Amino acid sequence: MEQDIRFCTAPDGVNLAYATSGNGPPLVRVANWLTHLDLDWQGPIWSHWFQEFSRDHTLVRFDQRGSGLSDRSVEELNIEAWVKDLETIIDDAGLERFPLLGFCQGGSIALAYAARHPERVSHLILYDSYCRGNLVEGASLQQKKEAKALTEMIEAGWGREDTDIFRRIFADLLMPEASEKKHKWLAELQRQTASSVMAAKLWEAYHRIDVEDLAKQLDIPTLIFHVRGDKVIPFEAGRKLASLIPDARFVPLEGENHIIMSHEPAWGRFLAEVRSFIGSSGTQTEVEDPQEPFPELTPRECEVLDLIAQGLKNEEIADRLFISPKTVRNHNTRIFSKLRVDSRGQAIVLAREAGVGKE
Repeated sequence: MEQDIRFCTAPDGVNLAYATSGNGPPLVRVANWLTHLDLDWQGPIWSHWFQEFSRDHTLVRFDQRGSGLSDRSVEELNIEAWVKDLETIIDDAGLERFPLLGFCQGGSIALAYAARHPERVSHLILYDSYCRGNLVEGASLQQKKEAKALTEMIEAGWGREDTDIFRRIFADLLMPEASEKKHKWLAELQRQTASSVMAAKLWEAYHRIDVEDLAKQLDIPTLIFHVRGDKVIPFEAGRKLASLIPDARFVPLEGENHIIMSHEPAWGRFLAEVRSFIGSSGTQTEVEDPQEPFPELTPRECEVLDLIAQGLKNEEIADRLFISPKTVRNHNTRIFSKLRVDSRGQAIVLAREAGVGKE
């Protein structure tokens, strides 16, 4: 399986990298603290997540501003900027309605996006997330001291190769049960994903998140997971979040790793719960229609291709489907890529040969 990496530009000019993989209905995974689309895809920590969720969905994921393949040097680091980034990526990907999966800090961003766009989010899935950081008004003095101490530690030792002290501290926080090989990979990820200064700024900014009031306003099916022994985001933060969102379902997961590994019993339960919640099967063959001439296309892409084959222009397709012309153009780009054609004319010929486009 391969991923397709693309770029788009946020309203303030920041370049954002996002990737799509798999086929089927969309599933959007909101980025957490530090990610790298290419390294994460190949590495031993996240690859099982992406492979599984690409089985029966078109998985969309991205690098947050300040890290990975997105612009590394940025000024705006706050909930408003992160939500606008998510809006930009979703618009560029041509998505209309989809489940939203938020991991850790990404859960707070997903929640804020869902509160702003409830008509677009079909299901909200939050994993090891929280609603208030440790530097917001009302946090205890101890919470603020811990957040500031780790911020200074990150800036001083992030990704250093001359000592493994900092690497072990961060690795033990994220994945205390991981092997030495995985710990070394985390250190390399640190080094290549963001500078120590930006990593520290992001860490501090995430601790200033406060979406508690937004959580109370949600009216979206919500499923919340939290690992009991998580050292990054305390278990109580997950329970608090679940208590705020109306009718949210809370699922405790056994373990200590912030990021579940494929061999852990909690991984199987997590997958089963998510698939049951959003109605997916876990096998690609069961979500494809054997009678569909282009099973690699999503249902919406099939609709667009049908109208293209009928000879409609982008503006006419937009009017017919109640979407913007820009969204139509984004669909066209993905359709041409999946069908391996270079032009509208080639797509029309291929579609008509398959019986698509007949009124």
